[in-house]
Amino acid sequence: QVQLVESGGGLVQAGGSLRLSCAASGRTFSSYNMGWFRQAPGKERENVAAVSWSGSNTIYADSVKGRFTISRDNAKNTLYLQMNTLKPEDTAVYYCAAGSIYSRNSRAYNYWGQGTQVTVSS
Repeated sequence: QVQLVESGGGLVQAGGSLRLSCAASGRTFSSYNMGWFRQAPGKERENVAAVSWSGSNTIYADSVKGRFTISRDNAKNTLYLQMNTLKPEDTAVYYCAAGSIYSRNSRAYNYWGQGTQVTVSS
């Protein structure tokens, strides 16, 4: 089992950057594939990016390709999401998640953090 805590959200102007972190408890972080998801008001939760357990494989939603980078540090039990060139439409609550399958599908993830708010002003 793993517990996840996100941090790094906040208010930023369009074109700015933020880096989200997801701290994981437990000794098994390195065995999980990880993902970042987001949910805007009135919209369904959507995957932003995913990374394999080793960090060697990554996949992204088309809407964030070239702007966001997912990475992980297994020695620090931490997942990251570097977000550059932010747009107002990136405004959402961002969640990290852990699962046994490398996928962008939310059903592949068993453990979820509580979320961190990202607000991008125009």
